[in-house]
Amino acid sequence: MTFRSFVIFAGMRTGSNLLEATLNAHDLACFGEAYNPYFVGWPDQGDLYGMTLADRDADPLRLWRHMVAARKVKGFRYFHDHDPRVFEPVMDDPTCAKIVLTRNPVDSWVSTRLAYATNQWKLNQSETPTPARVEFDAADFRQSLAATQGFLDRIQHGLQRRGQTAFWLNYDDLRDPAVMTGLAHWLGRTDLERVEPAQDQVPQNPREMAEKVTNLPEMQAELMAADPFQLHRIPSFEPRRGPAVPSFQTAEAGAGLLFMPVRGGPTDAVGHWLAGLGATAGDLTQNSLRQWKRAHPGHRAFTVLRHPLPRAWDAFGAVLAARAPDLRQTLRDIHRVPLPPDDALGGLDDAARAALFAPFLDVLRRTLLGQTTLATHPGWATQSEVLAGFARFAAPDLVVREDRMTAELGFLARTVGLDADGPRPAPLPAVLDDPGLRKAAKAAYLRDYVAFGFADRP
Repeated sequence: MTFRSFVIFAGMRTGSNLLEATLNAHDLACFGEAYNPYFVGWPDQGDLYGMTLADRDADPLRLWRHMVAARKVKGFRYFHDHDPRVFEPVMDDPTCAKIVLTRNPVDSWVSTRLAYATNQWKLNQSETPTPARVEFDAADFRQSLAATQGFLDRIQHGLQRRGQTAFWLNYDDLRDPAVMTGLAHWLGRTDLERVEPAQDQVPQNPREMAEKVTNLPEMQAELMAADPFQLHRIPSFEPRRGPAVPSFQTAEAGAGLLFMPVRGGPTDAVGHWLAGLGATAGDLTQNSLRQWKRAHPGHRAFTVLRHPLPRAWDAFGAVLAARAPDLRQTLRDIHRVPLPPDDALGGLDDAARAALFAPFLDVLRRTLLGQTTLATHPGWATQSEVLAGFARFAAPDLVVREDRMTAELGFLARTVGLDADGPRPAPLPAVLDDPGLRKAAKAAYLRDYVAFGFADRP
């Protein structure tokens, strides 16, 4: 690939100034932070390619086209908070070389805070560093770390889906002539036998961390609790869900109510309650729902969550009653759920169903982990993913728990001008009060238990 331009994806205090100086010294022009929201290129520069800050903001890609049109390979530095309109066009261009520069996030954060404290952002051999120490702020560090990680994830995903690659650099690589030579060759400057790092900048804070941070024990405690390897992350291989707008129900009562049902929840009870308040409508499209929202200022949207154990129980009942003999046979043959023949299913009492329910819960667990070939039915999906699907169109104003819906839907009704309590939850089958079933349901739906604070016992 012959590159016509390059972008350096980096962050504050990652060494991007040094990298830029090295490239500029070898006729690989880098125009600073060309898309910084507060200046063009560098803080003391008023324009770039004759474009002022206002010109660039009015047409950011015009500046990019100037760089691409140049005969020599030219580029700029781009941080996570720079003009977002530029990211996708740059990523789409395979002739734009992507350089990703990273640094230990703790070193980067401390260096940034020291630079703010001393107002010393670069240091050459003739200058004296200003001594300073900073206090570690755990909340600010977590925010910085999340922004950096999100930026890197976005870059990596963007490269992968476009079939591109990047030249990845760490802060410590910037003073390695072999690595800098490799970078120059990758950019097309194979005529350069050796690229020496720029010598006009020196490390600003070459001290151990205890000399730079006033509260090192607090920093160490925060980093120990940060779980960088995500040991406590709940794995999810569940397919993304859409907003399911056709299942939504609107009610004309008061200022208007919008019910966003979760399959497997108390949909019938809530639907009857809405119908008792006024005229209702369903089978919506995204366009018709937008029109309804515009016509009902002050409306409120809500959804009702059900505890995972009774929700899975209802899903199991639906499997037994559905016209899906192939699914039931697959459960028998492949997943070892000892279902009786279909003509005997109707005679099962709750105790007999409960004995079959435990292996079905294990099938749900493995299905949600991507370990079966079964599709994730909406009634089996985690409620976390269902709500994430809703949010891709509209988020509910209120997320209600079924056991609290009498009071909480009553509160919601009063916000739209109605004096009505919500429906009462249905009693739970006694057979569900079983430690083994509770454990199996939590294993299958741990994501929901954690996300919504469900107790082990419904």
